Amino acid sequence: MIWKKQQGLLLGWLGILLQLVVLTECAIRRQRIQKKNNTDAASFPSVRLHILDEYVVVHNGLVNVTLSNPGGMITGIQYNGIDNLLENDYKENNRGYWDVVWSKPEHPGDIYDKLEGTSLHVIKEDENQVELSFLKPWTSSNNVLPLNIDKRFIMLRGSTGFYSYAVFERLEGWPDINLSQGRMAFKLKPKLFQFMAVSDERQRIMPTSQDRERGQILDYPEAVLLTDPENSFLRGEVDDKYQYSSDNKDCQVHGWISTNPPSGFWIITPSNEFKTAGPVKQDLTSHAGPIALSMFFSTHYAGSPLIINFRDGEPWKKVFGPVFIYLNSVSEDDDPLTLWADAKEQMLIETQSWPYNFPMSKDYPYAEKRGIIAGRLLVRDSHINQRLISARAAYIGLALPGDTGSWQRENKGYQFWTQADDRGYFVIKGVRVGKYSLYAWVPGFIGDYKYNAYINVRPGNTIRLYNLVYDPPRNGPTLWEIGIPDRTAAEYFVPDPNPTLMNQLYVNHAEKYRQYGLWDRYTELYPEQDLVYKVGVSNYQTDWYFAQVNRNAGNKKYIPTTWQILFDLDDIDEQENYTLQLALASATDAELQVRMNDPGTETPLFSTGLIGKDNSIARHGIHGLYWLYSITVPGSLLHTGTNIIFLTQSRAEIPWRGIMYDYIRLEGSSESIGKQRRKQGKVSAPARNP
Repeated sequence: MIWKKQQGLLLGWLGILLQLVVLTECAIRRQRIQKKNNTDAASFPSVRLHILDEYVVVHNGLVNVTLSNPGGMITGIQYNGIDNLLENDYKENNRGYWDVVWSKPEHPGDIYDKLEGTSLHVIKEDENQVELSFLKPWTSSNNVLPLNIDKRFIMLRGSTGFYSYAVFERLEGWPDINLSQGRMAFKLKPKLFQFMAVSDERQRIMPTSQDRERGQILDYPEAVLLTDPENSFLRGEVDDKYQYSSDNKDCQVHGWISTNPPSGFWIITPSNEFKTAGPVKQDLTSHAGPIALSMFFSTHYAGSPLIINFRDGEPWKKVFGPVFIYLNSVSEDDDPLTLWADAKEQMLIETQSWPYNFPMSKDYPYAEKRGIIAGRLLVRDSHINQRLISARAAYIGLALPGDTGSWQRENKGYQFWTQADDRGYFVIKGVRVGKYSLYAWVPGFIGDYKYNAYINVRPGNTIRLYNLVYDPPRNGPTLWEIGIPDRTAAEYFVPDPNPTLMNQLYVNHAEKYRQYGLWDRYTELYPEQDLVYKVGVSNYQTDWYFAQVNRNAGNKKYIPTTWQILFDLDDIDEQENYTLQLALASATDAELQVRMNDPGTETPLFSTGLIGKDNSIARHGIHGLYWLYSITVPGSLLHTGTNIIFLTQSRAEIPWRGIMYDYIRLEGSSESIGKQRRKQGKVSAPARNP
């Protein structure tokens, strides 16, 4: 007894010591960031602007940026004794630039536009700041992208980098168009920048564009087997830019490191308010070249639902950015990898400074012109807890008004997201003035929440929503479940890749699903019979393949697959209905058919129809768009003893047509919880706009 008490005291003291260590590290980090943030700008040289016939040069004694005049293309970046961080072998309009991919409804082929300006305007010029505007207006007399484009570049005193943002505008009555991609791109010197960092866990030496050109193209052009790279360490690896994609929420800083001289080039995204489709939209980051991207909108991992369509002369205006192009360096004696840690600290400074107080566009509101939303989200599910449950780590956000869950396909407005704390409390700061719906989803629960009233944000106001209650879809008690409802397939079995088609970064890695060719590994692991999962015996972490893909029958022929779920029931009420809750994490040109106990039934119990364009299987994602189906199962289709659910993905022309499951649950008879359901989104007190 005494020993147990001493052991408890010892563990308690160890816990306190660990907390003190963590707090000390956090305090030191905060001090470092505060010191870095409070550096007196006046101690640095003034910002200078030189306008020449064909170029504009902005410098502040730390970094020198050259842009074309009046195009606004970034032709040179001088820093840390390097004459140009960008690759001189590329044409001047192909080194650092904004671009858009668009099309006309009547001619669906993509048109690529680098948004070269036609006039230069100096917006601000003093010793502390220079802001430049490169305009590209549209008139009905030219056959180009019908948008007014205002590209902005900002350099501040004492800053080792520069900011860029753009205002896209359509006036009422302008021609119909489709926008499928908008971004900034930087092509760096391959002789210098060979080490890429996307996150703490995803950093590596990268191949060059020339290495890829000498390699072997695999199933699609983006995937290349490196057969003759300049760095022999890379020989035999697969390179694919989609292996380095990230969710919006995880993509606040990424870039490149040069070891000689030790220098870093980083793209810092201080806010995702201007990105489309919410916090879990995936997109490209940096990739072989070396290339660094700032993606503002695209169809990646979602497909055609995220094409921005304008019809019937619809007007529109949106500000993309600012993003910060951050440069850093260390001495020759220091470890170049510390540049990543410094870039992360600078990212924290930028995010804490958002919204910025220096961009000069009238379309960019400062903090005092924005609003705040605060509240608490609770979950009501009596089959888990008779009391309300705190929506721990819930994703809660504001987006344009729409249907429940529409935020993941919303692509024209601004979105503002946060995560709730352990008790479900949340605060969303820096919200632009406007009319929004409030949306949420809660890890551990299926479905989407939407608040039952619009949120009207006014300048400088705080809206308190108090207790919001989410009633997730539920028709009866859980009989069994597979997976974790978190909108990804990450918890399921992901195989090792073909050893001849590996990316060494992802060997024994938490994100091993980013390896190439995993779609064909299914056939190797299930050569004769498709997957069979026995509830109560099988383990979803080892026995449920992360994607239901097609079977490789040889000679480039693929055939459908049918998975089986076997489960036992002791008692059946044939007069009642059961519910199969089926949540999908991804779908690509797929059709999922559900049959109960009879695989030969011509008409399935349920079919999704043809769904999905996210292409997450081919692009090494673990999720795309989220789909939820509540399927009624008549008790007459079930029987006492062993039952079998047959899941058929019936579209099989190519290897990448398929689905990823998020979560599956069979619920008992609805009578077990009664027929009364309270309205989703009911609040205990009305919202107030003080």
